[in-house]
Parts: sequence; C-alpha cells; structure tokens
Amino acid sequence: MTFRPVLLLLLAGVAAVAATAASGLEIDPAAIRNRLVLPEEPAGAATPTQARQKLDATPRPIVVAGRIGARGMEPFLDDKASFVLVEIPADDHAAKPGHDADNCPFCKKRTAGAPMTAVQFLGEDGKVIPIDARKLFGVAKGNDVVVRGAGVFDPKLAIPVIQLTADGIFIRRPAR
Repeated sequence: MTFRPVLLLLLAGVAAVAATAASGLEIDPAAIRNRLVLPEEPAGAATPTQARQKLDATPRPIVVAGRIGARGMEPFLDDKASFVLVEIPADDHAAKPGHDADNCPFCKKRTAGAPMTAVQFLGEDGKVIPIDARKLFGVAKGNDVVVRGAGVFDPKLAIPVIQLTADGIFIRRPAR
C-alpha cells in the first residue's frame, strides 16, 4: 500500500468520526419537547406576585402560572427556549376575545407592581436551548402556561423580575 491510499483511508476515518461526533451535537426538538412538556398541570402553582414573596437570591423549587407576555416588549427571544410571563388577570375582564392587556389601562394599573417572570429552558450543556419556544412548545403571546423549575428573585433590580430556570411546562388550553 502506498502513502496516498493510506492517507485517504485515514482522512475518511477522521471524517466519519467527526460526522458521528457532530451528529451527537444535533438537537432533537421532539425529544426535548417530550422531556419538558408535562402531561398534567403541576399542583401548587403560584402567581408571579405570590412567587416573588417565596423567593430570594438562592434558587428554590417553584411552580409559576402566568400568561406569556411582557409589558410593552416582545416576550420571546428568537431561537431561544425562553419567554416572559406576566400575571393572569383574576377576573373575566381579560378573557374577552381580542383583549390586549398591554394596551388596556385597567390591566396596566392592576399589574403595575406585579413582577414579570423570565423563563428559560437549559440543555444538557447548561446553555439556553437554541430552539425558539414558539416552535418548541407551540406557544404564542397570550397563552397561559404553568412552569416548574428553580427560581430566584433579587429585590435590588430596578424592574421586578423573577428568573426561572425551568424543567417542565404545562400549556393550559383555552376554555371553549
């Protein structure tokens, strides 16, 4: 055997190993969805306001029920399994079709002091999963969800925000 065929065989082997390693890094959205979407709503969900009272700077297990939305900004990060939750109104006022809580003076006043909840889902590498939450979970702005994970709240921040690293999500279906 000459040097050239041995070199080609070696390069082919290296390419095969590299392809196998790279395929191990591929993300399987269906597997992630199956791991994170909960079949039943977790018990004991707190509103963001209630969660703020239970949390501090030390991560603690928490279940939070909220509505995907963010006062005056986009609640999703493109290509990230991340979104923002706000309080679900406690009455039927916001349940009317076409209601936009971001532009409703009554809703704005009621939720002015309520914290937002910044939710992120991490991959095995400890980084935010690089799949848009809208695609990964089939959610949209205005959907009500229950998220389980570890939360922290730092009262020193200028804006009241709960930071929640989630390990499960339950998507509430709208009442018909």
